[in-house]
Amino acid sequence: MSRLRPPARSAVRALRPHLPRGLRLRLVVAFLLAAAFGALLTAGLTFQRARAAILDRAEETAVTDLRAQLDSLAPELTLPPTTEDLRGLTRQLDQAGGARAWHSSASYRGGEPVAASPGAPPVPEELRETVRDSGRAVHQRTEHDGSPWLALGMPVTYSDRPGNTDTTTATATPTTTGTGSGSDTLSGLTVYAAFPLDEDQADIDALVTAAQAGAVPALALALVPALFAARSVLRPVRRLRHGAERIAAGELTTRLDTEGRDELADLTRAFNTMAETLEGDAAELRRLEAGARRFAADVAHELRTPLAAMAAVTEVLDEDAASGVLPADTEDAVRLISEEVRTLARMVEDLMEVSRFDAKAAPVHREDVDLRTLVTKTLQLRGWAHGERVRADLPEPAPVHVDPRRIDVVLGNLVANALHHGRPPVTVAVRTRDDRVRVTVTDRGPGIPDDTLPHVFDRFYKADAARPRSGGSGLGLAIAHENAALHGGTLTAANHPDGGAVFTLTLPSAASSPGTT
Repeated sequence: MSRLRPPARSAVRALRPHLPRGLRLRLVVAFLLAAAFGALLTAGLTFQRARAAILDRAEETAVTDLRAQLDSLAPELTLPPTTEDLRGLTRQLDQAGGARAWHSSASYRGGEPVAASPGAPPVPEELRETVRDSGRAVHQRTEHDGSPWLALGMPVTYSDRPGNTDTTTATATPTTTGTGSGSDTLSGLTVYAAFPLDEDQADIDALVTAAQAGAVPALALALVPALFAARSVLRPVRRLRHGAERIAAGELTTRLDTEGRDELADLTRAFNTMAETLEGDAAELRRLEAGARRFAADVAHELRTPLAAMAAVTEVLDEDAASGVLPADTEDAVRLISEEVRTLARMVEDLMEVSRFDAKAAPVHREDVDLRTLVTKTLQLRGWAHGERVRADLPEPAPVHVDPRRIDVVLGNLVANALHHGRPPVTVAVRTRDDRVRVTVTDRGPGIPDDTLPHVFDRFYKADAARPRSGGSGLGLAIAHENAALHGGTLTAANHPDGGAVFTLTLPSAASSPGTT
């Protein structure tokens, strides 16, 4: 039994409407929408007023015409009228309708309306009740055969005027039951008329067509001020973007001209203030950094001479300690001092190397070599080539164009770090892929903690803050990282899925290295 699956998220996102992303396009669209809304609102209000005026005019004209016809025909009607009298009255009214072509009917004292034309539309019951209750002329818009019609209901009154003794004469008063100098009384006769509003509807449709025809040119004309407004708004925004790009490129002296007193001008002034602050802070940081580098280089340089003398003295003391002429306590102290002097000497050399990196003065002497040869020599020089502590996996040639001494420093630091912080055996593997050569150094230790992993190449960083003293200076991995960058390569650290840390040195092959022939 198959089940319907919900659509994928990508498909759902594809079905969503794509909103305009550019600020210029959004401003133009918003301006056009506002113009369209204003035009539609104005056209709607105008249409409603014009439609109401057309229909009111038609109603008033129809009431006036019907009143005039009744004023001339009703006095000739004898009350109470017969059905034939009512039909004759309506026939005369239909003939007098002229161009309006209304269909009339008449009723006496609430009876059914009598019409001369069999095709006359029925009189709405609501209209009859309203005329009967109010005793005045009433009109109502209806619909007949899908077309708009206007239905009128008008009661007829007769007057008891001075000097008039004929009480059977009726006069029409369509809007009131009391006119003239005498008292008017409802005669019980009510006349109804209905006529189509096709001509008036045609006028209304013409208004709608004109509004629709004028909407497109109005929007086209609104596009011009929309583009102008978008340009005036986006010009300072574009200048701010270019200024920010120059700041990001290091041009901290960038400043923008301020014009006006609006929000964009305030933003430009804030940008200039930010640029001034950044320039001052950058200058101060450069000054402090240059001072720190000079201090480290000067200290390292000044320590080299006394350390050389101390190293010479410790060598003599080491010979005496090895010959057994020194007491046991003195011999232990001599060995401790010798080890610390050698550690201090390595730290000074590392500091000198770091100062060269910072000053961009580290020399690189490249040669075409096989990286397998460099790995083998590194392991042999440090006594790691024999035994099971370090294993070399070198299955294929790996030609590179590098400085052998600096790559030896990188490999030595990586293997020493793996032996010191991990567990043997440490595997050094060389692989060639495409135009890159990769060297991986993998140990079997616990790996690198997640919070330490981003900082393994930081200077003087040690993972265990509770043991600030260790066999290294905290500069070995930082120097290895700098040497890899000097060769256009990378050095990364990660944890192996089966445990242990993995350091990967990636170098360009000899064919793609700069400076090769």
